[in-house]
Amino acid sequence: MQYSVFSLLKNALTGHRHWQPAWRDPQPRAHYDVVIVGGGGHGLATAYYLAKNHGITNVAVIEKGYIGSGNVGRNTTIVRSNYLLPGNVPFYEWSMKLWEGLEQNINYNAMVSQRGVLNLCHSDAQRDAFARRGNAMRLHGVDSELLDKEQVRKIAPYLNFDDARFPIQGGLLQPRGGTVRHDAVAWGYARAGDQRGVDIIQNCEVTGFRIANGKMMGVETTRGFIGAGKVGMAVAGNTSRVAAMAGMRLPIESHVLQAFVSEGIKPLIDTVITFGAGHFYISQSDKGGLVFGGDIDGYNSYAQRGNLPTIEDVCEGGMALMPMIGRVRMLRQWGGIMDMSMDGSPIIDRTPVDGLYLNAGWCYGGFKATPASGWCFAHLIARDAPHAVAADYRLDRFATGHAIDEKGQGAQPNLH
Repeated sequence: MQYSVFSLLKNALTGHRHWQPAWRDPQPRAHYDVVIVGGGGHGLATAYYLAKNHGITNVAVIEKGYIGSGNVGRNTTIVRSNYLLPGNVPFYEWSMKLWEGLEQNINYNAMVSQRGVLNLCHSDAQRDAFARRGNAMRLHGVDSELLDKEQVRKIAPYLNFDDARFPIQGGLLQPRGGTVRHDAVAWGYARAGDQRGVDIIQNCEVTGFRIANGKMMGVETTRGFIGAGKVGMAVAGNTSRVAAMAGMRLPIESHVLQAFVSEGIKPLIDTVITFGAGHFYISQSDKGGLVFGGDIDGYNSYAQRGNLPTIEDVCEGGMALMPMIGRVRMLRQWGGIMDMSMDGSPIIDRTPVDGLYLNAGWCYGGFKATPASGWCFAHLIARDAPHAVAADYRLDRFATGHAIDEKGQGAQPNLH
């Protein structure tokens, strides 16, 4: 069933009793051409693009919980392509272009809102760094505007400009950046993949891999063995644990990243704003809640919850940027498990196991990468060759000294 004004009117006349389920709930088959481990945004997008771009429809996505229970539903919804290094800019800009056409492509309202992303600067050195980044973006055809203090004040007059410890001096704006409804991305890709024949198997946890003579044969799960010609891993913060089942130790560590939502208030913030003197970012949802986050928790964890010191740190950053939000009550908080690479950039590559492919290391940037990650991972699995915009995301770059040190905020690396 295609969603449209006409289908909405038709079902309204029948009391909305005849809507079909968004996707099927199939039993696992004995064998698939491709099995994607991980039913988050990246895994679902990969399955969809395998079917759409490469005609590979005998695909299963297996998810240990329910669709939307992982990081794809536990983030702050921001999308952007304001990167600096040539290994990252083309990839994230391709993702931005895919976001712009996503809703028409998958026939689903993902609430793509290109409201702009504004990074604030608080010193001459930071302004120079933003000018360099903006110029690098423009050289790659990405939109960017370097703003002075008064231009920022026109966009966000409610910020603390004058009596702050770190007064605002300007900012870097990407007008095409913005937010996308995270749950809708998962649901939309799941529905679109299902319509092309992909099996989405929920409540099916991987317990091991079956490997013979260095070749992947399939996956052991809580619902039995599932044979596969090829297997793709897209399990975010659980990457290290799942990879260990295949005998691999990766340069990945898992940390919790918390996100927060306030009570609903009247429209206030019509863009995405990041604090340059601390790690804090904020936007406002269509429901009126302020959505914000900051740094990862300072210790390794596989738990989808956080700690109070990090909550305090994030709220302090918000108060420093705009003291008025101190009167707003925090409504809820959640945590996602981040797969932190040592250079802050992702990995999309084959592994030493024949037929096993890796999608990992997304750090803070996993959600905004969803469409391009799925597109490029599908290309890699289907053709056994990297897509041009993801060619630098090699697994061996840490051993060969070709790190893409965009932020260098990955955790302590494992080098073998």
